[in-house]
Amino acid sequence: MTELDELRATAHPIRLRLLSLLTGVALSAAEAGRELGLSQATASYHLRVLERVGLVSVVEVVRVRGGDAKRYRHRSSAEPFPLRPSPAVAGGDEERAQYVEALADELRRRSRQRVAGPQVSTDAELWVDPETWQRVVQHVGRASAALHAAARPPRTPGTVPVSMTAALFPLRRP
Repeated sequence: MTELDELRATAHPIRLRLLSLLTGVALSAAEAGRELGLSQATASYHLRVLERVGLVSVVEVVRVRGGDAKRYRHRSSAEPFPLRPSPAVAGGDEERAQYVEALADELRRRSRQRVAGPQVSTDAELWVDPETWQRVVQHVGRASAALHAAARPPRTPGTVPVSMTAALFPLRRP
């Protein structure tokens, strides 16, 4: 699958929430739906979209009331985040805009749930040398991978829900 396929798949708020949820635990469509307040059919549809582009995979099939239930897991929970170049995506401007809008909506939803505690927030448009840029992208990638590796199922005793949103990308010269 291409980056464009991934952008299209993640340009929906439900799919972004499913990816976050499936980082900490493998869940069936019914289980994910209950956690997110969705019907099993809705969760199943969005999980199939994510599976088609390789963002989630079936890691277990369990027998439930005479049928089979697939349990899905976000691929990032098993793999380090790859650092990849951001090529120009032909015809991808609309999909990228939809992805950014879905990401902004998700950030607004999470911000409404913010509580007191340690936090970092930054926004910057800067000029730096390429080595510094590479180093920062790698640090943020490692921080994201560390959070994903430590993720536990929702409501696990001794855990707290947290949010991390990062979008680092080079800009076109003005």
